[in-house]
Amino acid sequence: MRVAVEFGKSKIFTALVFSIHKTAPVGYEAKDIHQILDETPVVNKIQLKHWEWIASYYMCSLGEVFRAALPSAFLLESETEIQLVAGFSNEKDLNDDEFLIFEALQHQSQLSIFKVIEILGKKSVFSVIKNLIEKGVIVVKEQIYEQYKPKLIKYIRLTEKWSSSEKLTELLELLSRAKKQRELILTFFQLQSLKKPIKVEQLKTQAQCSSAVIKALVDKEIFEFYFIQKDRINFAGKSSEIKQLTTFQEEAFLSIKKSYEQKQVTLLKGITSSGKTEIYAKLIKEKLEEGKQVLYLLPEIALTTQLIERLQLYFGAYLSVFHSKYSMNERVEVWSNVNENKKKAQLILGARSSLFLPFSNIGLIIVDEEHEPSFKQYDPAPRYHARDAAIVLANLHGSKVLLGSATPAVETYFNASQEKYGLVELNRRFGDVLLPEIELVDIKEKHRKKRMQGHFSDRLIEMIKDALDEKEQVILFQNRRGFAPVVECETCGVSPQCPQCDVSLTFHSYRKELRCHYCGYKQAMPYNCGACGSEKLNTKGFGTEQIELELQQLFPDSNVGRMDLDTTRGKYGYQKIIGQFEAQEIDILVGTQMLSKGLDFGNVSLVGIMNADTMLNFPDFRAHERSYQLMVQVAGRAGRTKKRGKVAIQTFNPYHQILQQVSTNSYEEMFKEQLDERWQYHYPPYYRIIKITLRHKDFNRVEEGANWLGKSFASIFKENILGPTTPAISKIRNYYIRHIIIKIPKKQHLPATKNAILKVKNSFQSVKEFRSIKFNIDVDNY
Repeated sequence: MRVAVEFGKSKIFTALVFSIHKTAPVGYEAKDIHQILDETPVVNKIQLKHWEWIASYYMCSLGEVFRAALPSAFLLESETEIQLVAGFSNEKDLNDDEFLIFEALQHQSQLSIFKVIEILGKKSVFSVIKNLIEKGVIVVKEQIYEQYKPKLIKYIRLTEKWSSSEKLTELLELLSRAKKQRELILTFFQLQSLKKPIKVEQLKTQAQCSSAVIKALVDKEIFEFYFIQKDRINFAGKSSEIKQLTTFQEEAFLSIKKSYEQKQVTLLKGITSSGKTEIYAKLIKEKLEEGKQVLYLLPEIALTTQLIERLQLYFGAYLSVFHSKYSMNERVEVWSNVNENKKKAQLILGARSSLFLPFSNIGLIIVDEEHEPSFKQYDPAPRYHARDAAIVLANLHGSKVLLGSATPAVETYFNASQEKYGLVELNRRFGDVLLPEIELVDIKEKHRKKRMQGHFSDRLIEMIKDALDEKEQVILFQNRRGFAPVVECETCGVSPQCPQCDVSLTFHSYRKELRCHYCGYKQAMPYNCGACGSEKLNTKGFGTEQIELELQQLFPDSNVGRMDLDTTRGKYGYQKIIGQFEAQEIDILVGTQMLSKGLDFGNVSLVGIMNADTMLNFPDFRAHERSYQLMVQVAGRAGRTKKRGKVAIQTFNPYHQILQQVSTNSYEEMFKEQLDERWQYHYPPYYRIIKITLRHKDFNRVEEGANWLGKSFASIFKENILGPTTPAISKIRNYYIRHIIIKIPKKQHLPATKNAILKVKNSFQSVKEFRSIKFNIDVDNY
């Protein structure tokens, strides 16, 4: 259960009772628990075991896992504010101190603990506040029950006096002169025949009357209002039949079941649009019938909008959704429903944070698009990977895991090829539609021959025209938001930089401003160069905004939509754009990597990748694997239902091996090449990686600290240390950054290595100069 604990004189935090024992702490005196906040436990034993594993494996504290796991409405802490309870009038019951606070709250809506100390002129004010709370004078603003307000729906019914049907004629006679009220009563009886509670709103619309008429009948004590608490999250409880599986899907389904006899984890490698979701649905159905819980993990919130619609048809009565765009109240509700093992929370669809829900009997965890980098949490701690943590969670519950992807992560496929995981392949698209035809467009050649219009080659324009003439839709992919990533002065070559980060500012044309994509700093677009005063400012590179503008000029009769971080802010941002595109209100959709995530649009016949080179030439050992996955996934959005789709990839280097592998869809070839490289340079899956990040506002201090740490690690791990290095972006939010990477061979004992790292960390932090440096450890930095 959660308890409120007091730190110092005025700080209150929420803690979780982890174990109960009789051993008193040494070195300090334990304080009393301030208050118990729960009637029943909010966290179960399996969860605690899982949290302990996350804390030890990802080298963070249990408290950090606890903070990440619990919805913030459950966490009560101070600076505590107090508020007056509306309608309190028994001032006679208050003593002098209490009356002083009561009076102060008449003039101010809320007071902090520090203000109360000032008003009373004494330190120990908690007893006074406690008495005021008990007398019902004040509430503590952050009390959990204040934050979580159940949603109440207003219903209406006849009072007991008039509720029997015999009284109907008497009632109608009584109201013979009030025509409107009489009509309302008749409508009420019509609705009552449906044998369902009647909402006030429903009665108003049905009878076409105003609130005043209803109020008049309530005043006459004929009607009375009552409230029913309703969960905010409810999906229509239809459970329609799952589509019949094709023979290939059926084969894959049976192979998965067979592989579960020996293996706990199975990888389903199914090409894009092969109908993996239908196979998942059949597996989910089996588990739900056994009364088990199922967790369906997705990398992006964008995906949940489409999947909710599909799963709602099959499992509406069992489905709950959990992700960060849900409000605090909604998340608390899902948490409570899972904790009580309610039917409506048997199937949880969610992003990575839904791993932390209080499951009690999971039967299956599905990790869809398991290769996605979004499954990894980078900041703050715990820096966990949802796929790996899900496998451990399933292990604790004794259940199965299904990893699904068209382009599995190299590590996952390596585990499957080593027979650590089961492997099932599905190489036919649903409805036997062929994989899209991929064309590489050499834009170096097109520039030379002056065949480019803005950022569009003549070939891409021709393909877009053909698709639009056929009344089909087009998706264009560019992994940069904003208008242009760099603004440069043509006279002196200086470009505006972010004052807090080591990056140039991105130009956003719709607000005519320059923005930093790392810290959010923004400034108006300058008219002249800050260095030399020249007015010749030019933009370099291009983002989704610029493509959107160019498209509007090239195809003025078409509707162009844009899907990136700027247009999908807000709870329903994704739903709106995806809904418009599905309803074919948008002809051409431009977007960033959100578009590559498993979305399913039936009418898309062409996908264009505006510039493949920016992804390929990225300083990261995963750059090639990631670009292959991104391009194949984006390409997979084309031609999903009727005819074969087309994909155009614009590049300066069409002979690059990754682009050739994308165009022939040869995952195996890419996989083998990547394995050779990683074996040679000691990277996963052959070596584990632990990355240490140091951050401080003083450049010299972080430099000195990084060198000290580098030497200490080198003396232990010898040649398996990379760094200290300066990352490509060496300063973010005024903090200078240094990285050290530790590579751990498979044979090396992992817990012993982690202990060695923690020992070095402790001695590093005991040096006075280094104590203020922020020290982050990231295990398996995928």
